[in-house]
Amino acid sequence: MSEANPILGVVFVAAARLWLMLLVAAVAGAYVVAQLRTPRFTLRFTQLDLLDTVAPRRPRWRKHIVAALTVLGMTVLVLAAARPHVTAPVAAEQAAVLVTLDTSLSMEAVDVPPNRFDVARAAATRFVEGIPQPVQVGLVSFNGTVTVEVAPTSDRDRVVAAVEGLTLGESTAIGDAIAVSVDALIAADITGSAARVVLLSDGGNTVGRPVADGIAVALDAEVPISTIAYGTPFGTVTYQGQVVPVPVDGPTLQQVADATGGTYYTAASGDDLADVYADIGSTITVEEQLAEITDRFVLVGLALLLLGAGASLLWFNRIP
Repeated sequence: MSEANPILGVVFVAAARLWLMLLVAAVAGAYVVAQLRTPRFTLRFTQLDLLDTVAPRRPRWRKHIVAALTVLGMTVLVLAAARPHVTAPVAAEQAAVLVTLDTSLSMEAVDVPPNRFDVARAAATRFVEGIPQPVQVGLVSFNGTVTVEVAPTSDRDRVVAAVEGLTLGESTAIGDAIAVSVDALIAADITGSAARVVLLSDGGNTVGRPVADGIAVALDAEVPISTIAYGTPFGTVTYQGQVVPVPVDGPTLQQVADATGGTYYTAASGDDLADVYADIGSTITVEEQLAEITDRFVLVGLALLLLGAGASLLWFNRIP
């Protein structure tokens, strides 16, 4: 690229060619001077009907319209020669988001009606569907064990189907969930700022490796873990005939997010969870890049010139 000068949001990477605008200005100026110097003759012609046939009267504004269209077309084509670009959001091709969902039995709690699990699956589905292409999406589920349901892929339908097919199990292995999620990204050769894990859980770590070990794995791969503490302090489930309290464990999840450079969220209702996922979705790896729009300028310039030529043929039986 050569020079890049922004004009009204448009960046001309070959701005040196804009000097050609001086030629367009010269043509426009010559036309104005010619109009001012047009001689006016007074003729005596007795046969007025014949005069109207030989030299029919035409509105003077028509020729100015033709001239204006021609000058505008030339102007736009000169701008096209300067290679106009605009900034546009473009998702990085080698980027991935891993949705990591808690599928422990505590997700049956009805403090988020109809229950935490159903609302979480519906919200995750909308989140996956809204992630911009070509960012890849994967799915990991965890209870006492961790399963990579879908490795990072561009196939949204496959991930959505996997979300809908999740089932619940005993215990909560958050440390293992973090490590396995990061390993899945490493296996896809996506780490660092291009990778992100979004982990939703309603409880603390009960089995498996310590949360600190999972954090260490994430730090080694420089993968941020954004966490969602999901549920209320008043959730309960019935297990083996006993009512068991299952309050959300926010401190553990906040520790994970803070330590890995992610963002910590809380969601105590379905609306809260939808808002959290919407906020996360708006920050998915999308960067501003210059996109060339020279072809648009060429098409507009040619259209203006063709309009001018068509008007000249229609009104004056000649091309300017």
